[in-house]
Amino acid sequence: MDTTGAPQSGSLRERKQRETRQRIAEVALRLFLTDGYESTTLDAIAAAAGISRRTFFSYFKSKDDIILFGMEADSAELIAELLKTSPDVRPLDAVQDLLVKRIARHTTEEMTAIDNLMLSSESLLARKQAFYAKQEQALFLALREVWRQPERQSALRMVAMVSVGALRLALQAWREQVGQRKPAAQFLRDAFERLRTGL
Repeated sequence: MDTTGAPQSGSLRERKQRETRQRIAEVALRLFLTDGYESTTLDAIAAAAGISRRTFFSYFKSKDDIILFGMEADSAELIAELLKTSPDVRPLDAVQDLLVKRIARHTTEEMTAIDNLMLSSESLLARKQAFYAKQEQALFLALREVWRQPERQSALRMVAMVSVGALRLALQAWREQVGQRKPAAQFLRDAFERLRTGL
């Protein structure tokens, strides 16, 4: 999971803050995966990151915020890539291509570990649902920047909605598969194909 999030520019102090924030997130994720989300304390995270508990709260408000930080950083990169898309490309094709490429960067083992982590906490699951709504809105705003014709606004909102829906259904199908596990990217490609067929 990419946890950089912020643009790589600014003063030395800002760069150090980004580096510290990233280090905390990476250390915490490692502890979550080895010791369990609920069993990992803020004190343990702070100690492993080489900071005080008080310093931890300068960067994150809770353990949930650490997980959401990684998800939001990944989403921000997706949006940045979408904004570079040529308006000659069909919007749905552009979103599918970027989503599949980003999800394909993660191994099945990584995704399984993160998925199990999310399922282990009711609060994380609730925030994940809220994140999907936020991602849908961010997608729509980015699509509107690339395809600027006013008459396309409703269609672009639908592209954002069905794309996030396809992502959610694909990840659910990937999670529920039995036997030899196929990569999540394949489920996502299949979801978009079913979407086009159904429409």
